[in-house]
Amino acid sequence: MTLAPSAHLDSFTRDNLPPTDQWPELNETWLTERYPARLNCAAELLDGSIARFGGLNCALLDEQQSWTYDEIADRVQRTANVLVGLGVVPGNRVLLRGPNNPWLAITWLAVIRVGAVVVTTMPLLRTGELEKIVDIARVQFALVDHRFVDDWATVSNFHGVTVTYGGCQAKDLEQLVVDAADVHIPVDTAADDVCMLAFTSGTTGKPKATMHFHRDVLAIADSFCASIVQPTPADIFAGSPPFAFTFGLGALLIFPLRFGACALLLESAAPPLLLKAIEHHRVTCLFTAPTAYRAMLPSVGDVDLSSLRVCVSAGETLPEPTWRAWHAATGKSLVDGIGATEMLHVFISATGQDIVPGSTGKAVPGYLADVVDDDFNSMLPGQPGRLVVKGPTGCRYLNDDRQQDYVSAGWNVTGDVYVKDENGYFFYQARADDIIVSGGYNIAAPEVESALLAHAAIQEVAVVGKPDEARGMIVKAFVVLTPTATASEGLVHELQDFTKASIAPYKYPREIEFVDDLPKTATGKLQRFRLK
Repeated sequence: MTLAPSAHLDSFTRDNLPPTDQWPELNETWLTERYPARLNCAAELLDGSIARFGGLNCALLDEQQSWTYDEIADRVQRTANVLVGLGVVPGNRVLLRGPNNPWLAITWLAVIRVGAVVVTTMPLLRTGELEKIVDIARVQFALVDHRFVDDWATVSNFHGVTVTYGGCQAKDLEQLVVDAADVHIPVDTAADDVCMLAFTSGTTGKPKATMHFHRDVLAIADSFCASIVQPTPADIFAGSPPFAFTFGLGALLIFPLRFGACALLLESAAPPLLLKAIEHHRVTCLFTAPTAYRAMLPSVGDVDLSSLRVCVSAGETLPEPTWRAWHAATGKSLVDGIGATEMLHVFISATGQDIVPGSTGKAVPGYLADVVDDDFNSMLPGQPGRLVVKGPTGCRYLNDDRQQDYVSAGWNVTGDVYVKDENGYFFYQARADDIIVSGGYNIAAPEVESALLAHAAIQEVAVVGKPDEARGMIVKAFVVLTPTATASEGLVHELQDFTKASIAPYKYPREIEFVDDLPKTATGKLQRFRLK
């Protein structure tokens, strides 16, 4: 496989791509029919959409104001010129830290427009988690919402340039943009230049950086969104997942911009607020996790949801009772989907009359999926096996030996156990690793264990996922205390608060059980399956 000449002056990402013989097989025909060798996806999402649909339509809105495509293009170009003035060159890594709002979208587009590589992070991440990302991605610049600078300021291994935005300081990005030139020519990047790094947790708790090309960004819109969501410029997209989750990035930025539609960006999208926003803004395309759909059910009768056209569920498995309850309460059929950070977005789904309650759906156009045994032989209908997939996108980890765990025999091996029926529908069975999917968040058990072990009262700890009706699963910790510590409800709360202070709060153990010892093999390896 030959890559096109890169526009990156900083060659870090291309130098750290896995060898091409470790890549999954790609749907090259699908890609070459749609994308030229030179492509800047940020320019396509703005300039291209303005050329196709005009610049006066609403592109982004929040609870205070709306922004047209022309207005967003103006701010993106000015921001791009500010970045160039700061010294950003094509290939540099630029970290973003902030909640979903129009300025996070503007900075994301501007970073890619100048040919740099965007690294979007969860605003809830703590210092230690940010340090891991900085180390892996070799981040050189950071654009940080002024309300989220405290943890960032204590990141010890970042030695680059930080610019805040959203504040009133003279050197705030929004102030710098006002005086910047309003014309910027997008960098002539290759379609296979890396434009973004998205991080996912591994079973060891060490995050993996997935590398995505400019063409990948457009491919997820032109496959899943075009075929399943079928958007028009009249649509208004909204949802709860943050941009740092590729589910949210696609749903709330890439998809609406690709098709000339509008994105409603909510900094807080808790179920009650999301319901009110749907009614007030007449949202047509909703994206959130099954947990949120369940949480909204008791209140759906109190709001007008008649504007909703498509309701997409992803981030965790969608239980059939949740599908049926939502349909009964709203008359809307939930569109289920499975995706992966490695694949960038959803690759199995169904819509309309093709929806089978309890099934994730079929392979999205452009993708091929199968259920196989350990030798990659297809399983018979109804027999469980490993879910594998290939298509226009695929896994490429940045300088990570785990590439060969996720990619094998040309397939992306998702780590999920599925069955496929005789009609090609896929049905989820279980996770094949120790990732806990809770409320749509992927949580690595060993990372939570490491955070707890830093507490003086803990001698040993094991973390597993426990089934939960509201959240799908919750994090549960089995704790062996030191001889001087005493089990109590007070200590449970202390340990929970201790965990929240060192890692993202959504990862904390919602249940803690004190035990005398942990199950282990003869060689001393922890047996989590016995705790499950």
